[in-house]
Amino acid sequence: MSIHSKSVARDPFTLATKQKFLNLSLLSLSILSVWGQAHAETVSSTARSSEDVAQLETVVVTATRREESLQKVPVAVSVISGKELDKQQRNSLETLVTQVPSVNFRAGASNKDTSLFVRGIGTVTTSPGVEPSVSTVIDGVVYSRPGQATLDLLDVERIEVLRGPQGTLFGKNASAGVVNIVTKNPTSETSGYIDAYATNDGEQRIKLGASGTLIPEKLTANVSALLGNFDGNVDNLTTNQDVNGYKNYGFRTKFEYTPTDSLVLGFTADYLHKKGSAPTGIVVKNTDANYAAALSPVVASPTNRSTVENTQASTDDTNQGVALTADWTLTNHQLSSITAFRQWKNTQIGDSDQLAAPTPNFAGIADLGHVNSKQFSQEIRIKPLDHGFFDYVAGLYFSKNKNDETYQRESTWYNNASNAYVLDFGKAIYNTDSTNYAAFGEGTFHFTNRLRWIAGLRVTRDELSYDHSRVSTVPSSIGVRNAIRSSFSSDGSTSETGVSGRIGPQYDFTPNILGYFTYSRGYKGPAYNVYFNMQQNDTPVIDPETANSYELGLKSQWLNNRLRVNVALFNTDYDNYQANFRTLDPNGFPITRLVNAGSVSTYGAEIDSVYKINPNWALNFSGAYTHARIDDFKCPAADTSCPNVNGKPLPFSPDWKFNTQLDRYFTLANNKQIELSTQYAWQSKVQFSLDQNQNTIQGAYGLLNASIALADTASDWRLALNVRNITDKSYATLLSTNGSRITRQVSRDDERYFGISFRKNF
Repeated sequence: MSIHSKSVARDPFTLATKQKFLNLSLLSLSILSVWGQAHAETVSSTARSSEDVAQLETVVVTATRREESLQKVPVAVSVISGKELDKQQRNSLETLVTQVPSVNFRAGASNKDTSLFVRGIGTVTTSPGVEPSVSTVIDGVVYSRPGQATLDLLDVERIEVLRGPQGTLFGKNASAGVVNIVTKNPTSETSGYIDAYATNDGEQRIKLGASGTLIPEKLTANVSALLGNFDGNVDNLTTNQDVNGYKNYGFRTKFEYTPTDSLVLGFTADYLHKKGSAPTGIVVKNTDANYAAALSPVVASPTNRSTVENTQASTDDTNQGVALTADWTLTNHQLSSITAFRQWKNTQIGDSDQLAAPTPNFAGIADLGHVNSKQFSQEIRIKPLDHGFFDYVAGLYFSKNKNDETYQRESTWYNNASNAYVLDFGKAIYNTDSTNYAAFGEGTFHFTNRLRWIAGLRVTRDELSYDHSRVSTVPSSIGVRNAIRSSFSSDGSTSETGVSGRIGPQYDFTPNILGYFTYSRGYKGPAYNVYFNMQQNDTPVIDPETANSYELGLKSQWLNNRLRVNVALFNTDYDNYQANFRTLDPNGFPITRLVNAGSVSTYGAEIDSVYKINPNWALNFSGAYTHARIDDFKCPAADTSCPNVNGKPLPFSPDWKFNTQLDRYFTLANNKQIELSTQYAWQSKVQFSLDQNQNTIQGAYGLLNASIALADTASDWRLALNVRNITDKSYATLLSTNGSRITRQVSRDDERYFGISFRKNF
């Protein structure tokens, strides 16, 4: 039987296994709850007898579209405060991978090629006709393209990572999770800050901000700005320049106007520009002697940080937008509106051959791409003000995204017949239009003071269309030459209606122990594989991706609220999984196909904990076991080179990850204190390719960071020395195949470096 027709049994979570999982989970939950009830009084009294009790602060989140305590929300949520991000100089969503073990990140030479993964599920494609599986939401506005959200963070209050399908309240492109970013609101008191950072390897950053009242009791505003520069940590031996760096600048501002006691109006504007110099790829492995000679003096190795690209790879990103908000308090309800417009422009220059010049054996390939993405969204929500028997949030949502792209490729190759170099050229213009309508609601029934029932539903209507046209100098009789296909044009449209939702019980075993068990339905809309080298077999519509997820969670606080431990067990099955698959076309040309890859599943366990040992010691620990596997892969039609990948891991999903942080404070005279902090993040090996190429596996590794700071709590300033990657560990954030060679993306933290930061609040 061929692998195309072979049906492989789904190893993880058969019905029997699911029942065992549920029984074990309920037993564990019961034991923990009984233990908690039996010992709550003893633990509490013991903690109160301590001479110096230090309690954890209450963490407020908006995971259910209303402000609630983290410990009362029946969702697996990881929260990182903006203050902690500033202390560690974490300035982008990419840094979440070391903070939240359930999160992984797909790096790329351009922001256009980046995306987030949660619990092993994400989107690996640059097609504008595909939605991300992990939704990024900033101040209530859903970002339509993953590249929009991977630029710098500015003026962040907190980041909430909601794990698992969240389509009920956060929309259709949240089949794997949501990264909910909340920025700081204006303050009525006049305040400001300056935050400066510089490293020994040439990175400099400065952030400034101010907030206060413009019209007493009516209008408040804030504004923050950033400026950053980093030459890079990769050597380009052809141009004799450092690359893999950036230059960026931007601002964010908020206005809050209160014309009456019952109405609050808001206006937000932001702008960020980034110029990046990441190489198209750094060669780490090569099996072709001719290519090795052409690559000289660069020697391929796992720790290589040199390139000879003659076309200076770069990206130029502009991300900007405005939003209008309104919160109108009625007699017993609050009506909220968010109107937003965003634009993202991206220009990408690439050097796909990684050589200083074309040779008789290897063509020189240079790329230039432009993206202009515009989105408009409108959301209206209503919720009751009083907590009665039935609490709810309901609303309507509309969004429209238009994406215009132009991509061109030049190939300079040696013609043996004429003994001369020949230039091939291809240029594609393609556009996508997507419109989304949705009605949603989620409510909580309070049957008793302890027992609640959660129920939510979202109905989504998707309309998607595209058009594509490529002109090329490659004759149609040849089809493809040196990564350029012959001329082609097509268009298409589709529409689908999808349903997502959540349901399940929530129970308070004690005032400090909450348990919940939920079933969630995830939905990700239809897609088209629209890209430069699009061909006829890319024109069929990609069916919507759906998910069925079960989650058992326990949220608890112990030792008089000095210890917080949150645990989640999950099992999710995905059907019509949308994924890129690398294969060969009938001519032997390597291509990447976007397909409905079939069925995949992910299950595992997660823990988030923090322990305030005493006022001078604090310990954070978080970990995740994620078993993300391909269950039944559907090979693309007429693909004779498709390997059997059933039972293999999903890309960008290590089985194990954990992060721990230990903080120590020493109180000095005159309101001074010394702060010591150590962070260690570790992950097991990870496969970067769905086709299971053995050369695209990053082995297990850990990163150790530390800092020492002097702070003045009265004058509100802090001076710190940060050390990143103390053990000088080199690793890859992406490994890709390109002919006979393997290339990697080099992380900012690929080697040890030092940084000094200073922050002053006014």
